[in-house]
Amino acid sequence: MICATTSQQGECCLPTSGNVPAMAIFPIRTFPDPVLSMASSPVADFDSDLRRLVDDMLETMYAAPGVGLAAPQIGIPKRVFVADIGEGPFVMVNPEIVETSGSWKYEEGCLSVPGRYWSIKRRDHVTAVGRDIDGETVVHEGDELMGRVLQHEIDHLDGILLLERLSNRARKAALADLRDDPLGQPRRM
Repeated sequence: MICATTSQQGECCLPTSGNVPAMAIFPIRTFPDPVLSMASSPVADFDSDLRRLVDDMLETMYAAPGVGLAAPQIGIPKRVFVADIGEGPFVMVNPEIVETSGSWKYEEGCLSVPGRYWSIKRRDHVTAVGRDIDGETVVHEGDELMGRVLQHEIDHLDGILLLERLSNRARKAALADLRDDPLGQPRRM
């Protein structure tokens, strides 16, 4: 069972109203939360728990607001992400990148490192294969923003945060900035 909140007995604690599952907006985990550096486990069951997780992830992503959200970002180390680059939402379960080409450097941010952006070089065109919410094979591909979102979210599933995509020099500066001004803390004047 996939559930972000469990009782001491291991039962799901998310409230429901009758037969309609309650949707929830979850807190987004931020750097340096250890779940963000863990490789996620494949999803084996394509069931109502997965559907509920995906619904909750979409609601959380839109509330953030963001264009993508991986399950580890809400503390669930499963290979699932949702995204919407303005063409409608989609989900990928157990995705893998199967083809890339070109390169593109662009300002990139992350809901798990809020308020910070860095110029990151990634592959321009990406093809990813995975499963949809019913377990059917899906292929998503694209360049620029779509390619970047596919790479960024699959990185999350592999335990890679965008800080690891920075050059050594930029990463050291970013880590120093985060050490001096931690996420969620008021900025010093």
